Amino acid sequence: MWVVPGLLTLAVTLVGIGHAQPWRDELATWSAATRPLPDLVRLTRVIDAATGPYYALVHGWTALVGTSPTALRLPSALAMAAAAASTARLGARLAGDRAGLLAGLLFAVLPATSRYGQEARPYALATLFAVLATLLLVDALRRPTWRRWTGYALAVAALALVHLIALTLLAAHAVVVLLTAVRGPAAVVDPPDGSREAPAPGRRVLARWLLALLPAVVLVTPLALVARGQRGRQLDWVDPARLSDLAALPGGLAQSGVVGGFLLALAALGAVRLGRRALLPGAAVLLPVLLLFVAGTVVPLWVTRYLVFTVPFACLLAGAALAGTTPAGTTPVEAVPAGTTSTGTAPTRAAPTGTAVSGTGPAGTGPAGTGPAGARLGAALALVALAGLLGLPDQAALRRTHEWPRSAPVDYAGAARVIAAGERPGDAIVYSPRDSWLFPDLGMAYHLGSRLPRDVLVVRDQRQDANLWATECDDPARCLTGVDRVWLVVTGRRADPLAAVPGAKGAALRDGFTVRRVWPRSGLTVALLAR
Repeated sequence: MWVVPGLLTLAVTLVGIGHAQPWRDELATWSAATRPLPDLVRLTRVIDAATGPYYALVHGWTALVGTSPTALRLPSALAMAAAAASTARLGARLAGDRAGLLAGLLFAVLPATSRYGQEARPYALATLFAVLATLLLVDALRRPTWRRWTGYALAVAALALVHLIALTLLAAHAVVVLLTAVRGPAAVVDPPDGSREAPAPGRRVLARWLLALLPAVVLVTPLALVARGQRGRQLDWVDPARLSDLAALPGGLAQSGVVGGFLLALAALGAVRLGRRALLPGAAVLLPVLLLFVAGTVVPLWVTRYLVFTVPFACLLAGAALAGTTPAGTTPVEAVPAGTTSTGTAPTRAAPTGTAVSGTGPAGTGPAGTGPAGARLGAALALVALAGLLGLPDQAALRRTHEWPRSAPVDYAGAARVIAAGERPGDAIVYSPRDSWLFPDLGMAYHLGSRLPRDVLVVRDQRQDANLWATECDDPARCLTGVDRVWLVVTGRRADPLAAVPGAKGAALRDGFTVRRVWPRSGLTVALLAR
């Protein structure tokens, strides 16, 4: 049941995984992960501390497999495949096998799954650990052994290390744990067939949960303190959250407006059908969104992709809707042979006529997969396929570029090809602006490698400066002495690239050089200057 969604997700995500060139965030990953570990640690003290553990993971990975776009993104593809399988298993725990299968399949065909499964950033890993931690929590609440609680503790610690904001998921876990402590596990996480495990005393459940959070607290506290001091520079491009951001959230998370609306409608229907069993997945979607939105009205934190870890839980609710899961507390006639209960004893109450759960048909029909039950499964799979078809334009677009909006990509590779074709020994290269989040210098360094012309204005590069940006000399005219040809790379499409260079750097270039040729590329302009 869980293997099929995992394999489908892996297959879909691997299609075209190397087609889109690394975008600005992935260039930051490449720059950080390819530094020696001592330099990587120094970097995280200045910027990107919250992403430091992910950079360390990619550092080890790239040492083995290289830094091609496919190699950089493969860990994310594997993580998304594992997240789909875990989503199916969690759905089976809460709503039955059919609901779990459909949830996993729906997750597999979402454009967002491919988008973040094809990106060298930590969001796919955060999605995996969010679902895995929730699955382990459900198991621990049903049968609270130390082995299960230890697994949960490790998953939460991993979640904390790869994505601090994903810890808002713990608000949903807290609600479920507290309700379980008060009313027992049957209140929120009982399996759909009605079986029960012996509940642990409420205080013991709460104490074990709090104890399981200690490793994450120990790991995340110093990380969060350092990251807090970096927030002003790290997120200076983020605007305060607005109500309109909530309206745009489903389309942003799904990476498709129409698919996002489709998923939202199915999730709402699934929440109604699941009844109290919708508490955990519903809270896992709503509470992180609300917490980040409220925080985002005060500090710059509202970024849609930070919430991608909530998508599997929306898929779980949607899977329950597609499976036709009955509300908690009803007993399907077809799940119990006439005259017996699920354990083979005499029935204690009559089942409502016409109700159904996953894997069975309505009263009087044959086993799952035949008659009306098989027709319902076929209709559900058709709706999953419809979601995939609706997302095809976005699937194709995200394989062309990861930039947003996708109508404004930055063609680092195209600019690099221009320089590689016309470069001569002794050429220099200059960038403007140097402190841009578009990272034109990292883009050229990634694509040109050893063929990169001498960065003549740099006095301390990114590694030496423990930063994502290099430091340039204070006297550009002096640093350009002896240089006859300069490749100028500026952000944006510029008819007059020299006019776009401000300050002393622009004055030195205009005074000493003339433009010989200009090559406009998407998001960048390359100019060849000569004395």
